[in-house]
Amino acid sequence: MAWRVRDVTETELAILEILWELGSATVRQVVDRLYPGGGPSAPPTVQKLMTRLEAKGFVTRDRSGGVQTFAAAVDRGAIISARLRSVAEELCDGSLTSLLTHLVQTDSLSKSDRKALRALVNEWDQPEGSRDKKGS
Repeated sequence: MAWRVRDVTETELAILEILWELGSATVRQVVDRLYPGGGPSAPPTVQKLMTRLEAKGFVTRDRSGGVQTFAAAVDRGAIISARLRSVAEELCDGSLTSLLTHLVQTDSLSKSDRKALRALVNEWDQPEGSRDKKGS
């Protein structure tokens, strides 16, 4: 199923974060993490959000056991990529280069971040066949 990152609200993203962390979870487990103070409306709200995420194709539901469990159907990297592309579309006329340039030129990159970025660029510059042979 095709999906757009705009379809994920901040609360739905918080649920996905919990599912990425736990692997799979019941509604009760998500409620306990998302709303530690509880409240009578928390379980129905989370159930509705998880049903909505399932309908959008972001989570799967396992009904085989006594208690239904949910798991993320999309990985964190896919959400990050989609959100960054969306930001590039909105702010940089669709250019990922402009977005990345702005991010790199800020003073917020630590020395270790710059080192990791250099290593990644160097890896991309290697011939296709040698990328997979790190340390060989």
